[in-house]
Amino acid sequence: MAEEKEAAAEIENQEWLDSLRWVLQNESKERVEEILKLLRAEAQKHGVKSDLPLTTPYINTISPEDEEQYPGDIEIEEKILAYIRWNAMAMVVRANNKSKGIGGHISTYSSIAHLWEVGFNHFFKMDRSAGSDLVYFQGHASPGVYSRGFLEGRFTEEHLENFRREVKSDKGLTSYPHPHLMPDFWNFPTVSMGLGPISAIYQARFNKYLEKRGIIEKNDQQIWAYLGDGEMDEPEARGAISVAARDKLDNLTFVVDCNLQRLDGPVRGSGKIIQELEGLFQGAGWNVIKLIWGKDWDPIFEKDTDGKLVNLLNEIPDGQLQKYAFSEGAFIREDLFGKDKNLAKIVKNLSDDELKRLKRGGHDYQKIYNAYKQATEHKGQPTIILAQTIKGYGQGKAGEASNVSHKTKSFKEEELKAFRDFFSLPISDKELKDIPFLKPEEDSEELKYLHEKREKLGGFLPQRKDNSEALKEPDKKVFKSFLEGSGDDEAATTMVMIQTLSRLFKDKELGKYIVPIIPDESRTFGMESLFRQVGIYAPGGQLYEPVDKESLLFYKESENGAIMEEGITESGCMAEFIAAGTAYLNQAKPMIPFYFFYSMFGFQRTGDLMWAAADAGAKGFLIGGISGRTSLPGEGLQHQDGNSHLYALAFPTLKAYDPAFAYELATIVEAGIKEMYIDKKHYFYYITLGNATYKMPKMPKDSEEGILKGLYKFQKSRKRKTDKKAHLFGSGSIMAEVLEAANILEKEYDVAVDIWSITSYKALYDDAIDTERNNRLKTQLNKDKNYIQECLEDEKGIFVAASDYVKALPESIAKWFPTNLAVLGTDGFGRSDARPELREFFEVNAAHIVFAALYELANEGKIKAKQLKEAAKKFDIDAKKPNPRTS
Repeated sequence: MAEEKEAAAEIENQEWLDSLRWVLQNESKERVEEILKLLRAEAQKHGVKSDLPLTTPYINTISPEDEEQYPGDIEIEEKILAYIRWNAMAMVVRANNKSKGIGGHISTYSSIAHLWEVGFNHFFKMDRSAGSDLVYFQGHASPGVYSRGFLEGRFTEEHLENFRREVKSDKGLTSYPHPHLMPDFWNFPTVSMGLGPISAIYQARFNKYLEKRGIIEKNDQQIWAYLGDGEMDEPEARGAISVAARDKLDNLTFVVDCNLQRLDGPVRGSGKIIQELEGLFQGAGWNVIKLIWGKDWDPIFEKDTDGKLVNLLNEIPDGQLQKYAFSEGAFIREDLFGKDKNLAKIVKNLSDDELKRLKRGGHDYQKIYNAYKQATEHKGQPTIILAQTIKGYGQGKAGEASNVSHKTKSFKEEELKAFRDFFSLPISDKELKDIPFLKPEEDSEELKYLHEKREKLGGFLPQRKDNSEALKEPDKKVFKSFLEGSGDDEAATTMVMIQTLSRLFKDKELGKYIVPIIPDESRTFGMESLFRQVGIYAPGGQLYEPVDKESLLFYKESENGAIMEEGITESGCMAEFIAAGTAYLNQAKPMIPFYFFYSMFGFQRTGDLMWAAADAGAKGFLIGGISGRTSLPGEGLQHQDGNSHLYALAFPTLKAYDPAFAYELATIVEAGIKEMYIDKKHYFYYITLGNATYKMPKMPKDSEEGILKGLYKFQKSRKRKTDKKAHLFGSGSIMAEVLEAANILEKEYDVAVDIWSITSYKALYDDAIDTERNNRLKTQLNKDKNYIQECLEDEKGIFVAASDYVKALPESIAKWFPTNLAVLGTDGFGRSDARPELREFFEVNAAHIVFAALYELANEGKIKAKQLKEAAKKFDIDAKKPNPRTS
């Protein structure tokens, strides 16, 4: 009975297979997929689980019969690439011969070279009018891009000679892709690993956003991101891949150079990184193309009729595959094919040398071309190409497939000979010791071919140029009312910022260029008022009825929405900010991003991406909401920001402001738009805001310059008949405490108090250190004054600065004050409590400001010790109170 059932099952299985084969032969692959999905769905309805693997066998995704013929001349392209490879190697070796330890990398470019060359010759489009392809080049392989630029005539031998010598020579080449240092060449900084992948995803998303908003026309611009397999361990490399699938970013292609090695060893010695990444991206909804074996393997797989070789390759760990790349053919024959007599027969007609030279897929022009073609033609999904390569390809004993290949920076003479011979380069033994740079004659077939290919694709790449038009000034009405104050009404600077944004959207000159970006909690920042006005961007529109549809401020999603609500991802938002902030370069559109975030989750969480924004020349406004250590009640340690303005000091092209009043904020935003988008200067802005409400004063006369330079006198004391004078300096959320402290000092202690607003410690610090440097370098003993000194040179009395940030921030400018600057700040871990208690705990409330001023006056002999002790008792100043910095 059992035998009969088994026989019947075999017949039934064969019938199912025959049916499937009939469909395969007579209908499309899409029809096969449709039937399989229907069968799977029906089975699941009846409780049958379908554990389909997310990985496919360890072979190429594209079968040989589905490939197209390579459109280029491989022989000429190999000659061109040989020159590029040699010069890339020579740059690094010569640099290290002259200056030991200057660094550089040879093996990464050796690995990725074929993948780039197929792109350069047949895919990377350069078209400023319709949008050029944007390529994120793997940073460690930068010598290969420079070397190609040398053949193209964009660089000279002097440039190559000065690789990594940017200070020594004005023709120096930067170590990695750094647009700030080579602004006409590089587009994106990519060597801080993981930033390239996430930036590419949000760049592709932003391009679709521009299309949906009607700012650019629909085009076939492609985003290419070249990544290392080791790099894919970075959280930023994996964290946003579902975004690309969700938004159907078919303008995006990841090409992962799977040479199976990290910087100092295997990526997955006992595992299989290609299979792991296939499963990850397949599961996330990407189109996955595995490019593992070169065409020399096709006849071998064809002979593997029983699938034994494929099964074996499925199991072999990457560490062993790396060993095969490192070993001679005899070892490969014995260790790989010698495990089974049938496998041994498959390769018996191949010599050991031929086995050694069996190519991995990432070194095969034909295979690469077809993978790229399918990727760029695929619709509805982003594509990832997993290309297996060999690190240090062609370097032989100088680091091919070796664990130390990443560190290789010098070649011995015999290693140079092997490199020359492997790539058939025209260099004599006598010339080798000088490691000359090589370039064919200008009328050679190689250079004619190279130029012809780039001309056909639109020009050289990478290159960067600002083709955007300068914007016209916004209507003065946008900002005017904020300069007049709020009268008896109270407002918070967050509210003022949202009102400003709303008005900018309505401005006929600027409105279409505004890009609000937020990770989440739009309503926390008061952005719900913008939902109905401009909508939230959703590629497919709003496919549901929101629960708050009847509300005036309902959650309105739209295909052409302007708000980029990215979900809970500060890294994603920062990548989006970079895409928007560099649109003037990459799309010739002067987009103005306003990225809103809890200020604690800005520089502290995504500082590396902010540094990348500075490097890339991004423009726009970073808006740090509810800023300050004591200004976010209830949230506690991890949410309360007392550091961001200190971090901001390190960013050269960043302007950082902490405004207290509506008119300050309006003045800063208006000036920022003018500076970045009308005068087209290369800055970006950081502005911190608070949600505490208070009456907004009218803008003092002639204060605009001081607001922008960082310091101005907000209020001068009317007291004249007293010898006690104090200057109180406040900023942002602590200004309210400063105002209260001034009132107490004047009314209760007969102290004349001038109140100063410090809108930007960074602006003051930058001006002071630059002035000091100029005086020194000019040997100028009759020194020019910095802006702080100009403002305070005639001021007498004591000086007290209170900030909601660490004391190091005011201390950074203290040396330029006329006398000692007493500093109050919020060093220490945050706490959960209300504002009054937090400010008492961190000693930045009005009482502590008053006491600090009295202490300084006592030191000056202006009040007696007894009066100081009485004040300490009155304000509950307790010397035994725990130190907030250490508690």
